[in-house]
Amino acid sequence: MHNTVKRAFLLLFVVGIFVVGTVILGFSFFRNSEEWATHRANAHIYSGGQISAAGTIYDSEGEILAQTKDSKRTYNPDSAVRKATLHAVGDTEGFMSTGVHALFESELTGYNIVSGTYYLEKYGIGNDINLTLDSKVCKTAYNALNGRKGTVGVYNYKTGEIVCMVSCPTYDPENKPDNDTMNSDAYKAAYINKFLSSSFTPGSTFKIVTSACAIENIPDIYERTFDCDGEYEVGETAVICNGKHGKQSFEKALNNSCNSAFAEISIELGKTKLQKTAEKMGLTSSFEVDRVPLSRGTADLSKAVDIDTGWAGIGQYTITANPCMMMTLMGAIANGGTAVEPYYVGSITTPKGFSVYKAKTEYANEISLNADTAEKLTDLLRSNVTDYYGDSSFPDLEMCGKTGTAEVGDDKTGDNAWFAGFSQRVDFPYAIVVLIEDSSSNARQAAIPVANKVLQSIGG
Repeated sequence: MHNTVKRAFLLLFVVGIFVVGTVILGFSFFRNSEEWATHRANAHIYSGGQISAAGTIYDSEGEILAQTKDSKRTYNPDSAVRKATLHAVGDTEGFMSTGVHALFESELTGYNIVSGTYYLEKYGIGNDINLTLDSKVCKTAYNALNGRKGTVGVYNYKTGEIVCMVSCPTYDPENKPDNDTMNSDAYKAAYINKFLSSSFTPGSTFKIVTSACAIENIPDIYERTFDCDGEYEVGETAVICNGKHGKQSFEKALNNSCNSAFAEISIELGKTKLQKTAEKMGLTSSFEVDRVPLSRGTADLSKAVDIDTGWAGIGQYTITANPCMMMTLMGAIANGGTAVEPYYVGSITTPKGFSVYKAKTEYANEISLNADTAEKLTDLLRSNVTDYYGDSSFPDLEMCGKTGTAEVGDDKTGDNAWFAGFSQRVDFPYAIVVLIEDSSSNARQAAIPVANKVLQSIGG
């Protein structure tokens, strides 16, 4: 009897270990099966470590951007389109972290928890991914950058659909340069999507934030006048201006992008209020754009003295901004304070045409902007175009916007040229950001023509 009880307990112990092992195995399978199925050793998906079998990637107009053909991954026949859309489509090696080849690898191969990659093996193709990008608009942006480093982004600020996302330098995925060339200065940071994954000194585009802070904290800001003789003295030093603007209103100071006036305003506001406004308007925050976390900007004024605060208010000092977040902020201003999150993956469908994913409009709570401030900023940004840049710079677009020429250090060949803005046309709800690195020209000369070319190509 005693031996029977011992054997029973031993049997129960063995069964218990088996059950626990089964649970652990099941949990591991559930947790890791996708990674196992899409591992680069899977010959059904990869060839030579590069993805070769997957669904087709389309742009918003049905143009094929990448597909599997004769057991090989091929791209669009136009080399400019291939270069312009590379950071969104991705390379077959997986170096391009923001490309759907890497981000949506399991969806492209048709993997699911029940059947694994069975349908890829059966049909020879995976799920199709439809991007919101218009490849023709992206090509226009790529050509407009004309070999210069930088980024261009455009999105519908009502729906969130990104129609243009270009980052340079880039390369042709079907004619990739050799390793020595890829390691040269010409291709430095080519694998990085600067629109999503980098932050830059914003220069005078940050005066939008300083303006918002002034509107909310200086009751008589519209009645004030500011004198500019070419610099604003702060103790024994000064903030240097880009001209001598004389006596001017708050609106004219923004039109002129007057450093003297905005340094004075910033110091009056103080570093705490200026930093809080930058944070409230999202420039130090991040959200995900199709699984890609945006690079956070910086606005740390904790150690700033008055001269530092003056420089910060014109977008220098420690201030940096992410281009996509800047574009989203433009959309929030256009929307009366409501910020819509951008996205570039529109939908995913199976080989039989069933929808497994469809994007929807989401709101970016990281940006907090009240309607009254948004309305006043819209008027100011519209005034910049009508009274300074000229509507002829953006024919028929009813544009609002702000340029920025950012100093980035003595080791560079030039400044960073920005334009951030949006169209007020009801039938054309697009916001744009343009950044050109190391520009030999100021932002008005360098960034505005690029912005206009890209916007004019939408719908064309």
